[in-house]
Amino acid sequence: MYKSLLTTFFKIGLFTFGGGYAMIPLIEEEIVRKKAWMTDEEILDIISVAQSLPGPIAVNMAAFIGYRLRNLRGALMASLGVILPSFLIIVIIAHLLIKANIADKIEPIFNGLMPAIAVMILISAYRLGKKVWWTKQNKVIFGLAAVLLIVVGVHPILVIAGGIAVGLFFNRIFQPFDSAPAVVSTAESHGGVLGVEDRGDSK
Repeated sequence: MYKSLLTTFFKIGLFTFGGGYAMIPLIEEEIVRKKAWMTDEEILDIISVAQSLPGPIAVNMAAFIGYRLRNLRGALMASLGVILPSFLIIVIIAHLLIKANIADKIEPIFNGLMPAIAVMILISAYRLGKKVWWTKQNKVIFGLAAVLLIVVGVHPILVIAGGIAVGLFFNRIFQPFDSAPAVVSTAESHGGVLGVEDRGDSK
């Protein structure tokens, strides 16, 4: 599986343009739908943790998924796979920009990529959003976060911290939490986000 982790995340990294969140639809397609290594619920848990930690979300997610599947070595293989394409592409583009001055020729390519990536992210968000237990409390948190991010322009880190605080507050006030299982329950039932579960034979 180590080779498969490396090649899968190399493929994901190779086609991830527009930032780490553009990686989510590719992960959903490769990890959940094609290889069935994880469920949508587990990916949701990993996204929540990965975006709350320092560092690029793409690398964080790769490391979490790799560790979840094959311990530390799996995390290293997945992280290397997702980092390597970006490194190689940046080196090539930097060389071309310095030697051939092709900035004007590259810009239209990225201008065309951005709308397509935005659509991919929206579709993935819709699919994953259907897996969330939409309790009254979740809807309140979602609405507040949307207003703070889009209208007020609050920094995402503050919104994440606020979401955690409000979630804990609601959990203490409203128990049971609308009698709905938390999203993390799926991951916990498989040993937690960082738990190790053997999936397939090592390669």
